[in-house]
Amino acid sequence: MAFLGWHIRPPGNLLLFMRIIPIISIIIIIMTTKSSAAMMSDVDALLKMKQSLNNPLSLDSWKQGGTRPCDGWVGLICAKNGIVTALRLRSLNLSGEIDIFAVSQLQGLRVINLVNNSFSGPIPEFNKLGALKAIYLSMNQFSGEIPSNYFTKMVSLKKIWLDNNRFSGSIPSSLAQLPRLMELHLENNKFSGFIPSIGQQTTLESLNFSSNQLTGDIPSSLSRFDVALFDGNPGLCGPKFRRLCVSMIQTSKPPAPPPPESLQMAYMLMGVSVFMLLSMIIAIFVLVKKREKQLDTTSSSEKRKLNDSFDHLGVVSPNESTTTRQKIMFEKGGGGDVVLLNKGGMAAFGMSDLMKAGAEVLGNGSLGCSYKAKLSSGLTLVVKRLKEINKMMDKEGFQGEMRRLGRLEHPNVLAPLACHFRNKEKLAIYDYIPKGSLLYLLHGDRGESHAELNWPARLKIIQGIALGMGYIHAELGMLALPHGNLKSSNVLLRHDNQPLVVDYGLISIIDAHHAPNVLTGYKAPETLIDEKHSVSPKCDVYSLGIIVLEILTGKFPSQYHTKGKGGTDVVQWVKSAIVEQREVELLDPEITTSVVGRSNNSIGEMQKLLHIGAACTESHPDSRIDIRQAVRRIKEIRVS
Repeated sequence: MAFLGWHIRPPGNLLLFMRIIPIISIIIIIMTTKSSAAMMSDVDALLKMKQSLNNPLSLDSWKQGGTRPCDGWVGLICAKNGIVTALRLRSLNLSGEIDIFAVSQLQGLRVINLVNNSFSGPIPEFNKLGALKAIYLSMNQFSGEIPSNYFTKMVSLKKIWLDNNRFSGSIPSSLAQLPRLMELHLENNKFSGFIPSIGQQTTLESLNFSSNQLTGDIPSSLSRFDVALFDGNPGLCGPKFRRLCVSMIQTSKPPAPPPPESLQMAYMLMGVSVFMLLSMIIAIFVLVKKREKQLDTTSSSEKRKLNDSFDHLGVVSPNESTTTRQKIMFEKGGGGDVVLLNKGGMAAFGMSDLMKAGAEVLGNGSLGCSYKAKLSSGLTLVVKRLKEINKMMDKEGFQGEMRRLGRLEHPNVLAPLACHFRNKEKLAIYDYIPKGSLLYLLHGDRGESHAELNWPARLKIIQGIALGMGYIHAELGMLALPHGNLKSSNVLLRHDNQPLVVDYGLISIIDAHHAPNVLTGYKAPETLIDEKHSVSPKCDVYSLGIIVLEILTGKFPSQYHTKGKGGTDVVQWVKSAIVEQREVELLDPEITTSVVGRSNNSIGEMQKLLHIGAACTESHPDSRIDIRQAVRRIKEIRVS
């Protein structure tokens, strides 16, 4: 280094530092570049994904510089911290090749729903998203084979719906490696070959392999599922299908004809072989018939053993109409096992009929498991296996309380049809409602299209729920909590979206120690202070308010979670918006856009209803309106 003619030699450390400066700069540039790529924001990732789709007109709300994704972008579900957790892009006429790299940048993504779109080609590389819990690709045009190891690294997957596509080839064997698998639907595709050893998972509750090209016997691990879930596969065989599985002998080039002197011996051996094969078939047929006869004449003690193992029951939905209820004929006593709850004649089924019915587990809720039973007569029922029942309650007490609940008759209330009490088994039996619950229609990923929930439909549902709750409070006013368990999963919908309120009045039979853990009425703020003495009908009003806010905003309430983790705190969210006079921002875009250009009065009515929901969810019960006020004010809301 020269300075005014002097040559100065820098210290050794300084020379080393000067030499490594360029290296440090390069490392910083590389790390910054990688970090920028890895830290792509949810906004950038979603916009990049949108660019990969063809004609995404339905995603116009996805744009730079507008609202944040969780505050109005269609098709997104977010956590409380604003992280995108689910893409719910069903029925949006989307197509194209999805940018998997962009999707992988959504660090909190756990659910992908592309149901009823126009995607085609091979299955996208969603297997690169190891944290996914659910994939719904139903009703598209995906085709081709799925690699056998596709699901190997997706150990968090619980729900897989690939039905109604054009997938072919073998069912991926890696499905058997998913430890948490709960739902698997592959129906209406072109899958062929044998079914892999799926079903070892104790979590598996729902599956459907029907209408494919599958062959061979089904794994023993799947034998607990109804045979109807495998219909439309002519190549399937085995005891479940009453068809023998005969090994297919591949034909090859016929051997050279035997020399003349051995022809007689060959024919003799062939005849013996045919005779032995026929004898085996006849013997097996006789054994099967004998076994069927034994099952039909099962002794009463054996039936009691079957009864004790009746652990796969659950409740799903009740009846669709009073007409349906009147058509059911109860036989007195029903073998002493089924008791009629509401007025009517005699029942044509008993416990033995339920045991022989085609069974399908529908879900496991806080009050028990739900089970769909289709009787041989064609009648479809739902059976709920009640748990946490008051251990001090005897048979007469249980049946008396259930009779009181079964006597209720209202267009918006679904009463139980019958009940059963035996030792530790307490069952409630309902009519089956095919459309399912409000919860699934609002937030679920199957069933009816979410788009049908326009403003008139939602108002109809809210008003029906309110009328049903008003009736329940009038009829069961003697109970501390006339309903006690009101939430969107306990509101079933008829085909015309007329709501049916279920699971009411159970505080009278639930064990007092377990009630706070299983009844949503105990989620009202006052019960946090004194859960035993603060319970009142105002807790039901709080639950009604939660449903009103849930339906208007389309958000899943955090109040439904046992520990309050996940979902949106709709009460606080709405309260803050009302103070800041920005209520319209909270309304589900699917109902506000449906009334644009028709009448501004509709937006005003939605705001009124939002304020009613807020009045129902006041923190202090004395400040909260009562059920009569809530019903009256909700009835006054009109569709312009």
